Amino acid sequence: MYYVSKRMEISSAHSLNLSYESKCEALHGHNYIVIVHCKSKTLDADGMVTDFTKIKQDICGALDHKNLNEVFDFNPSAENIARWICERVKNAYKVEIWESENNKAIYEVDE
Repeated sequence: MYYVSKRMEISSAHSLNLSYESKCEALHGHNYIVIVHCKSKTLDADGMVTDFTKIKQDICGALDHKNLNEVFDFNPSAENIARWICERVKNAYKVEIWESENNKAIYEVDE
């Protein structure tokens, strides 16, 4: 099995629609750290699992310096964003997102 990981920093804003009162319901920003983990039993014709540049273009292009409420049709929690990224990137099986140094969400494909 081949494994690759791509780490990116994404600056985005969002507000959360929550079932309880929270300051996160107001528009606010994060400098997210995102790590996308990919794997494959075989390499593509270029000798890669997934091209690092393609991951960055797809994810940063869609999310960096954006209001995530305008990008997604779901509540843009870190957990939901991690799932969205994992479903979007070829061969991704796990995504880690730090909203801050102390707060991290992980989505992993259930195999």
